[in-house]
Amino acid sequence: MQKTSLKSSHNAKEKIIGFLILCILGIGCNLLGAWIVQSLSLPFYLDTIGTILASALGGFMPGTLAGFLTNLIHSFSDGSSLYYAVINIAIAVLAVQRSFQKGYSTPGKCVVTAFLFSIVGGIGGALLTWGMNGLQLDENSASSLVLWFCGHGFSSFWASLLEAFLMDFADKLISVSISALVLRLVPKRYYYLEKTDLPQNAQKKRFFRVSSVRSKLIVLVATTLIILAACVSFVSYQRFHSSMIEQQSRLAEGVLHVMADSIDADRIPAYLKEGKDAEGYRATERALARLASSSPDIAFTYVYRIEEDGCRVVFDPDTIEVKGLDPGEMIPFDEDFLPYVPDLLAGRSIPVLEVRDQYGWLLSIYQPLRDSNGTLQAYAGVDISMSLLMRSEIVFLTRLLSIFFSILLVVLILFTSFIDRTWLRPINAMANAASQFAYDTEGVRHENVELLRSLDIHSGDEIENLYHALLKTSEDTTRYIQESEEKNEVIHKLQDGLIMVLADLVESRDQCTGNHVRNTAMFAKIIMEQMRDEGLYPDILTDEYIHDVVATAPLHDVGKIHVPDAILNKPGKLTDEEFRQMKYHTVEGNKILTRAIHTISDQESTYLREARNLALYHHEKWNGTGYPNGLKGEEIPLSARIMAVADVFDALIAKRSYKDGFPFEKAMAIIQEGAGTHFDPQVTAAFLHAEQRIRKVASTRNEDE
Repeated sequence: MQKTSLKSSHNAKEKIIGFLILCILGIGCNLLGAWIVQSLSLPFYLDTIGTILASALGGFMPGTLAGFLTNLIHSFSDGSSLYYAVINIAIAVLAVQRSFQKGYSTPGKCVVTAFLFSIVGGIGGALLTWGMNGLQLDENSASSLVLWFCGHGFSSFWASLLEAFLMDFADKLISVSISALVLRLVPKRYYYLEKTDLPQNAQKKRFFRVSSVRSKLIVLVATTLIILAACVSFVSYQRFHSSMIEQQSRLAEGVLHVMADSIDADRIPAYLKEGKDAEGYRATERALARLASSSPDIAFTYVYRIEEDGCRVVFDPDTIEVKGLDPGEMIPFDEDFLPYVPDLLAGRSIPVLEVRDQYGWLLSIYQPLRDSNGTLQAYAGVDISMSLLMRSEIVFLTRLLSIFFSILLVVLILFTSFIDRTWLRPINAMANAASQFAYDTEGVRHENVELLRSLDIHSGDEIENLYHALLKTSEDTTRYIQESEEKNEVIHKLQDGLIMVLADLVESRDQCTGNHVRNTAMFAKIIMEQMRDEGLYPDILTDEYIHDVVATAPLHDVGKIHVPDAILNKPGKLTDEEFRQMKYHTVEGNKILTRAIHTISDQESTYLREARNLALYHHEKWNGTGYPNGLKGEEIPLSARIMAVADVFDALIAKRSYKDGFPFEKAMAIIQEGAGTHFDPQVTAAFLHAEQRIRKVASTRNEDE
């Protein structure tokens, strides 16, 4: 027990050390590959070789940690690297599955593995990059391969995606080839990958659901993390959105302040009257245009006078996309603008407006312009484009979700590995051992107890308590079964002895029977074994049936206890009345055994039921001329048909007070002649086929007499 415990503890420590070494080597290989590529300016990454090796050799835990920590280390020099950790983790998960599918064993399988990795790394990485660029592709830096694809009918998006896949396929093919070569060189004893690392639906199905608790725990943890992340993401997004709105509003306010300084409000009536020919108009318009082009976030700068029936244009500089309106033109109010018209006519400030129209999503801010007398002349307006804000929000959400899924995968894999090793694996081991527990023989029972004891679970919690309780129950059960079998054996011996004593009591009254009850039992056994060997009555002639018939055969004449001694030991021929009384011993035997059956349970009375059949029907004949009921053919129970042959044969060869025993050959001939009339033909044939065994028992009888 102590030796097993030390071995188990040593194996556990060895696995932990092995996992740590694999993590360190995986990170080292990833960093080394990236450094080589960077030093040689190669168009590859080679930063997943360590992840693949750690996953293939050690499973989810070392592979995931190697991938995540590699990106975490890279993030110190390149902040965006952490966002790509989810790609490396996904490759680690896929690498474990490919290891179980022998995905590194042949060149063809390596190509398939590299193809799958490229879908994750190439396409997944490209989509992640696209998201972090605000759903925009940098067409100015497009490679010649992208331009070639675009020239052959592909859109810039699909061309970039296809290029990313092809480039990553080359990278992953090199990485997988190197990994496959290393895996061939590593001895099998350094593989720490276990079946529990494989997703449960890929394991062999057992009688119990291995994955039920595991799946529930994973779903529970994943759901909790997702809900938590959704709440955090929602709050973070709201804060980010509010922060961006506030930032853009401050930008607009700054622009409005500059516009107010650039516009002479006293000259606004002249601008409306004379238009662009008014003194200072064009200079002011150019100043407003420069303000609009000073930031990509500024969509439009303009000055409107608010009147009862609409907005009258004062300044509306042209932009690259939109030509401005001339001074004096009237613009009708938008529906969204109508609630604020009274405040604008009164010269009051209005809140920041978010407008979605033909010009896109805009943030509109207005500031009143008053002349030197304080009279409201117009409103300066700035429209801030929110498309950049939307792209910023997409980038923010992409980065947030990539980090979240990276952490989610790491937590789930570590949690799954933890519960597998500390909870589920011990429980499944106990359940598996218990399911294989057999009670057939003493040796098998002890082997099963030793198998359960060899699990040697030391978790230090309720699982260990459960293990010790199960072990104790198994040991106690084995001991109780052993004691019960020993007691049953004693009871069976006592039972057989009592049957033989009772038969001897009956025999002692019949001075002529000698060893008749014992020999008939032996003959009956030989006949039944011969019939079973010949394939007769396979459903009836079981070991238990043969045992019951042989054990109770000595009771077939128990009814003679009611036959008077004068008739039982009469040396001459019996009268008709005496023979009638002699035949009545079958009915009396039936009564005696029926009373015995009623005193015990049905399960324990099985052997006595055959004893009753033997006692009541062993003088019935195949042709229906026997007694006491005149049954014929298979109406007679099989045990009684067998006993009929054994009983008559032993009577023929036995020496009586009124006759000598028949020679063996003569007795066999008489039995053969009775087939089909007195005896069952099949029973007779089996008896004759077992002649050598019958002769051996018969010769022993003659020697005893």
